[in-house]
Amino acid sequence: MVIVIKQLIILKIGGSVFACKESKVPRVDLDVLRRIAREIAVAYKRGVKLILVHGAGSYGHPIVKRTKIDKGIKNKKQLVAFAETQRLQNDLNSIVTKELIDLGVPAIPCQASASAIMSDGKIKKMFIEVEKGLVELGLVPTLYGVPAYDEKRGCSILSGDDIVPFLAKYLNAKKIIHGTDVDGVFTSDPKINPDAKLIEKITPKNFKSIEKGIRGSMKIDVTGGMRRKIEELLKLSEIGIESLIVNARKKDRIKKALLGEKVIGTTICKS
Repeated sequence: MVIVIKQLIILKIGGSVFACKESKVPRVDLDVLRRIAREIAVAYKRGVKLILVHGAGSYGHPIVKRTKIDKGIKNKKQLVAFAETQRLQNDLNSIVTKELIDLGVPAIPCQASASAIMSDGKIKKMFIEVEKGLVELGLVPTLYGVPAYDEKRGCSILSGDDIVPFLAKYLNAKKIIHGTDVDGVFTSDPKINPDAKLIEKITPKNFKSIEKGIRGSMKIDVTGGMRRKIEELLKLSEIGIESLIVNARKKDRIKKALLGEKVIGTTICKS
C-alpha cells in the first residue's frame, strides 16, 4: 500500500562524502558534514519535507568487508561483528543528527534494521508508518545503512541504497536526491579518466547505450556501487519518481537540489 506524503524529498548522503570510506578506523570529516548540515537546514526552514538517509563509510564498510557478515552468519565471531557494526553506525547517526539538531533541524535517529526483515539480501518487510508520522509532525527521520536480520542468511546489509527506493516507492516521494563525491554519472570513472564526460540525463531508453561505462565503485563498498544505484532509480522513474545525483562535497549543491534550483548533476527520469 502506498502512503502519500505530498512533496516529500528523500535525500541520501553517501558515506564517502563525509565518513572517510578509505579510513581503517571510523572517522568523520566534520567540516564537510557541518557544511552539508547547514545546507539542509536552509531547505528545511523553507518548508522542504524531508527524509535523510546516510551511508556508513568507515563506520561500516571496512568491518563488514573484513568479517564478511554481509554474506551471512557462519560462526559466533561474526555475531560480535554484526553487533559491533550496528553499534558503530549508531554512533555515526548520533554525530549526523547532532549537527542538524544544533542548527534547529529536528533530525530524529531511526534505526532501519529495527523494523526490517531481509530475505537473501533483499528487503522482505519494513515498517514505515513511523517515518510517515514523523515527517507529518515536522521531524526529519534520519536513517542509515546497517547490517540487518536476514531470515535466510542470518545477516545481510540493509544499505542506504536499499532503504531509499523502498521509502520512495511506498511513501510516494516527489524526488530522490543522491549526494555523492562526484558531479554525477560519467561515461567512465572521472577520478581515473580526465576525459570522462558527465551524463546529464539517464532514462530507461538511453541506459543501454551508456551502461558499459558505468561500473561499481572503485572503493571499498559492500553495497553494490553506482551501477546498482542507477538500476534501482530507473525502476522508480517508471512510476514517476525522479532522481538527481549531485556532488555533495561541493558547496551549495545539496541546498540547490533540495530547493529545486538548477544544479550540476545527473537526472534520472522516465523520459
